[in-house]
Amino acid sequence: MDLEEAAQGFAALGSESRLQVVLTLVKAGRSGLTVGDIQARTDMAASTLAHHLKFLTSAGLIVQEKAGRAVINRAAFDHLEALAGYILKECCVDENGCTAVCAPEEEIGS
Repeated sequence: MDLEEAAQGFAALGSESRLQVVLTLVKAGRSGLTVGDIQARTDMAASTLAHHLKFLTSAGLIVQEKAGRAVINRAAFDHLEALAGYILKECCVDENGCTAVCAPEEEIGS
């Protein structure tokens, strides 16, 4: 993942509504949800949801698959993991060659 792709992914997650949609799809797992199911779980207006789904699809954070008349939306788990990894790969690089994965904040200084 390059800087531009990471920035696009983080920008897409920068909206509370889009983050809510992604979290809803992550919770749903690999089976995904129809647009109607997402709308019911998020209580978002159909036109607003359509806009956010388009934005998230463009950023590669969700994938859509047509299943008959329905469109199944799924979290792009590999892409989301790569996005998180993009930040964490820089963990401790300025600390004299530290190769440990950074500890959660509550563990620092313990």
